[in-house]
Amino acid sequence: MSWFSVDMGIDLGTCNTLVCVRGEGIVLNEPSVVAVKKGTNQVLQNGNAVGWVAKEMLGKTPGSITAIRPLKDGVISDFEITEAMLGYFIRKVNGKRPLVKPRVVIAVPSGITAVEKRAVLDSAERAGARRVYLVEEPMAAGIGAALPIVEATASMIVDIGGGTTEVAIMSLADIAQCESVRVAGDDMDEAIINHMKKAYNLMIGEQTSERIKIEIGSAAPDGDERSMEVRGRDMISGLPRKTVITGEEIREALQEPLSAIIETVTRTLERTEPELAADLVDNGIVLAGGGALLRGIDTVISNATGLDCRIADDPLTCVARGTAIYLEHLEEWKQTMESDMDEL
Repeated sequence: MSWFSVDMGIDLGTCNTLVCVRGEGIVLNEPSVVAVKKGTNQVLQNGNAVGWVAKEMLGKTPGSITAIRPLKDGVISDFEITEAMLGYFIRKVNGKRPLVKPRVVIAVPSGITAVEKRAVLDSAERAGARRVYLVEEPMAAGIGAALPIVEATASMIVDIGGGTTEVAIMSLADIAQCESVRVAGDDMDEAIINHMKKAYNLMIGEQTSERIKIEIGSAAPDGDERSMEVRGRDMISGLPRKTVITGEEIREALQEPLSAIIETVTRTLERTEPELAADLVDNGIVLAGGGALLRGIDTVISNATGLDCRIADDPLTCVARGTAIYLEHLEEWKQTMESDMDEL
């Protein structure tokens, strides 16, 4: 059967969903956003208003349309919309070859409950998957970042996504110690929105705050202070207005979410077995996920822990690449990693 199906690995993220196909690499990278008719679960444009099309509508929809992000903090908050979104992505990748339904490996946060896992399994099955396997995100990120996770040495990964930050220490193809905290990229965007309200009485949307974070946001001073013109709505007059902000004040605004992430990293290290902790002195920490692209975040984590900290190659796609490698070794790994996955 597997010869005829397009088996795929999916990194089902709060902000972006990436799909990998065995032997082809990443074939799809789109925002996890769906546009529906208000008050219904009917996806616009005959079920095709998903991903980039819907992302452009965020914060700009008229009363009759709602742009929804169906995942919150890394888990499904809207079951039916997630199903429609997964169905669209699976159809898009499967193309005109749906002779056999695909087997799908989905990366999920390590801290989710059995009920939340069941929601992912059911959504994927109804969306057109023949068989669904779940792999924990830190495992997938470690595999994708080419860490020696199957060896008897400690590998530490910090995966900062959109909704969750996963901190895990792995050894012998399993997770030895991990913690998942629901503070990540979205909370950084929220912190920037709140800062603009307090400091400038200016209301800005999610897309603008994300752009600010990417363009001038940083976790540590890097000697290159940027500034940026920001447009929004004045909270007092209610009229459109623009203002100029600096990278330094955005760094201040990001302190709270960054502190929560650093605290999670240090807490995980405190609970680690001494032998594994000893390995980390040499092996250091690897950062993955979109949050790893924030300037200076590796320096901040390195200063807080005293360990070397490096950013994985192409951190955004680490988890998706990991699911693709997982697919290639499905037969041998599904036994050894039984505890890390569920099977329908």
